[in-house]
Amino acid sequence: MLASKGRQRILEILAQYREIAVMQLVRKTGGKYSEVNRNLKILETEGIIISEYRRQAKRAKVRIIKLNRENPRTEKLLKALKILQE
Repeated sequence: MLASKGRQRILEILAQYREIAVMQLVRKTGGKYSEVNRNLKILETEGIIISEYRRQAKRAKVRIIKLNRENPRTEKLLKALKILQE
């Protein structure tokens, strides 16, 4: 799960924010939308993150991402990430 630098960066950012819109996450990672989206799909399949769509403005829908703190693997991954950063 932490083999990808992109996923590591996404988890770092998500650990700092309660929730974040996908486009904000793309800007903060400095990656391409397609790369970030692919990594989000992997993290969501593993149950590490949760995504939901919210209406913004009149018609726009925004995809919001947050960590799934109820999954014990999420906390383990965050601890492992912290060790890797030291």
